[in-house]
Amino acid sequence: MTNPKRLIRPLVRELHPYVYGEQPKIKGLIKLNTNENPYPPSPKVLAAVKAAVDGRLRLYPNPTAQPLREKLAKWHGCHADNIIVGNGSDELLALATRAFVEPVPEGRVIRVPNHKKSGTRGARPSETVQYFTPSYSLYPVLADIHGAAKNPVPLKPDFSLPGVVELKRDEIWKFDAALTYVTTPNAPSGRGYQTPELEKLCRAQKGVVILDEAYVDFAEENAMKLALKYPHVIVARTFSKAYSLCFQRVGYLVGHCCLVAALHKIRDSYNVNGLGQIGAVATLGDLKYYRANFKKITATREWLSRELTKLGFRVFPSQANFILVQPLRFTAHEWQHKLRAQQVLVRWFSFPEVKDCLRVTIGAPAEAAALVGAVRRTLHD
Repeated sequence: MTNPKRLIRPLVRELHPYVYGEQPKIKGLIKLNTNENPYPPSPKVLAAVKAAVDGRLRLYPNPTAQPLREKLAKWHGCHADNIIVGNGSDELLALATRAFVEPVPEGRVIRVPNHKKSGTRGARPSETVQYFTPSYSLYPVLADIHGAAKNPVPLKPDFSLPGVVELKRDEIWKFDAALTYVTTPNAPSGRGYQTPELEKLCRAQKGVVILDEAYVDFAEENAMKLALKYPHVIVARTFSKAYSLCFQRVGYLVGHCCLVAALHKIRDSYNVNGLGQIGAVATLGDLKYYRANFKKITATREWLSRELTKLGFRVFPSQANFILVQPLRFTAHEWQHKLRAQQVLVRWFSFPEVKDCLRVTIGAPAEAAALVGAVRRTLHD
C-alpha cells in the first residue's frame, strides 16, 4: 500500500507550523496568554450581530466587504480601493507573501544567515521575506509555506530598531528584499517605535514593507500615514486585539491601490464572514466605547508593570496590551508552570532572545491583581 506521507509535498512534510497560545478547556483559569481584550464588544456591536442572525445566514456575504471598506476608508482618509479586508490580518499577511515574493526554485541551496557578516546566501531579493527578531512568529512560517527564503535580523538588546546606517554597516539587512515585515509595536516585547524612525527604514527599502500594527491602538502613535504616502508601504490592522472581535476574525490592510488590487486577485471568494463584516462596521460606529477601554487597559498595564517591578521582576516598556517580564529566582519556563498551578496562564517562548521572559496579557484589574497575588505567593513559598 502507498505510504500516505509520500503523497505530501516535501516542503509541507518538513514544515514547523505556527504554535498557538494555549486555549484551555478548564474553567476558572485566568487567561493572560493570548492578548485578548478583557472587555466585551460594544453593546451596539452585539446588538447588530444578533440582529443579523436571521434568514441572511443562507446567503453569501458581500464578496469584497465593500460597506466595511468604505467605512474604513472614511476613517483613514483614503479610498476603498486602498483597503482589503481579510479573515483576520493573518490571512492578509499570507496573501502578501504569495503576491510579492517568488518561491526559491527547487534544488537551489539557501544558507541560513549567521547575523555577523551577511544575510541569507543563495537567495535573490525577489525570493526573500525579511523581518526582525524577535517578532511575530508567523512570519517565518508564512515564508516556509511559500518556499521563500528568510532573512531574520536581530533587534537591539532592548528590542529597539537598528538604524538604517547601522543596518548598512553590518551588511545583514537586505534593502532590496521583496517583502519586509515590521511589527510595530513589537511583539512579544511590546516596544513601541516612532513614526520618523519607521519612515527612515521604509524610505530605504526597495521592496514591499508591511508595518504590522496589530497592537497600535494601545500605543502613543501610529504610522498609517506612511501607507498613504509611500506606494511600497502597507499597514496591517486587526479588529481582534483592541476591538474584541477575535471570534469573528476580521483584519485589513491599507496601501497603494495597485498592491491592494494584486491581493484581491488571489484572495478567496467571500473570504470574510457576514457576521464579522457587520460586527466590524458596527464597531466603527462606536469608537468612543473602545477608546474608553483602551484607557482602562493602558492604566492596568502601568499598574501591573509597577507592581511586578516592586516584586523584583524586570518589566520591559510596552505600548501594547501585554508586557514582557523577566522574572527572578526561577526560570521563566518554571514560572509559567508555577503560575498555571495557581490558575493563571501566561505565555513563554523558547526563542533565544526571550526565553528568559514571560509575556503577560493585560487583563481586567481583578485578573492583573490575581497575577500579582500568585507571584507573591510563589516568591514567599
